[in-house]
Amino acid sequence: MSMHTYMETNMQHFLQLLETSVNMDSPSKNKRLGDVMAQWFAQQFEALTGGKAELVANPTYGDQVRCTVGDGDKQILIIGHYDTVWPEGEAARRPFSVQDGKAYGPGVYDMKAGVLQAMFALRGLVQLNRLPADKKIVLILSSDEEIGSPTSRELVEQEARRSMASFVLEPPSEPLGALKTWRKGSGHFTLRAHGVSSHAGVDHQNGVSAIEELSRQIQFVHSLTDYEKGTTLNVGLVKGGIGSNVVADYAEAEVDVRFMTIAEANRIEQVVRALQPQLAGANIQVSGGIRRPPMERTEETDRLFSLAQAISRDELGFPLQESGTGGVSDGNFAAACGSPTLDGLGARGGFAHSPDEFVELSEVPIRTALLARLIEEV
Repeated sequence: MSMHTYMETNMQHFLQLLETSVNMDSPSKNKRLGDVMAQWFAQQFEALTGGKAELVANPTYGDQVRCTVGDGDKQILIIGHYDTVWPEGEAARRPFSVQDGKAYGPGVYDMKAGVLQAMFALRGLVQLNRLPADKKIVLILSSDEEIGSPTSRELVEQEARRSMASFVLEPPSEPLGALKTWRKGSGHFTLRAHGVSSHAGVDHQNGVSAIEELSRQIQFVHSLTDYEKGTTLNVGLVKGGIGSNVVADYAEAEVDVRFMTIAEANRIEQVVRALQPQLAGANIQVSGGIRRPPMERTEETDRLFSLAQAISRDELGFPLQESGTGGVSDGNFAAACGSPTLDGLGARGGFAHSPDEFVELSEVPIRTALLARLIEEV
């Protein structure tokens, strides 16, 4: 039996579990609900695959889940997350539903369907006696990916360093369902300008405007954008001052940075941290830094994608394409640890982080089979 056929015969079971998971709220910052979700996914993994799932204690957010099946010496890492952007009560307000071949509900697309696809891919390999004896599969489900993976990054990196390949369950790039072979890295800086306050009408000449200082810094920061290199800097939030008739003594700005290579990341960080005040009497402070390294496309990535492309063409009957994105995922961490990484192996659908998010159910067997076959052949 092909993996595609196997998954088609298991779709009813898949849908039952998808409905249950989507109807369980799991917001990133709610430890109580996160722990319940983590326990549920751990139980499903063991029931579906016969493998072992352990909860990695987390005092801040929901516990992380580390699942393993197989005991070979070649490790493959699968990376997912169970947290969503939706608050407690969202599932009750708009529970799981299926209409016109699409599944709807909070977190269905990002990424509860993708997580279950991975579990069913492993289930198929086990039940069909096709899990390679020389391989060990580790599935990490983090609880805080949507807020930057502050507590799960270390676990992902630890397993990535041991892995010959890493597969990420984020959705593919639409409208073509392309896998992601590169992602930009990201950074975040806060610029704080200090000046001297004064009355804008009576004593303007003795004031030093922190807002003017910050405006000059913003112009310089934006000038560092270089589209040819794939480098962008964006000041997306500015605040300062207490009134139009007061020369402001404080202002701050939040800066988003994206880059293609770690060398460029280091260069930009050095430039931003070296900012100097441009007005006499003003002071500028810089905090923050690089948050996620880039997921750079390598020769090993190319070989992984070529394998996926051959499987999709020769066995599943569709032309698989590749793409990249300025968005980030936990795949950034895995790739930076030297593990060849393919991203976008999750569910097809659309409208992530929107009340309209959905999953194309007809694509679930195809994408599940693709992941299973990659695990077999890599």
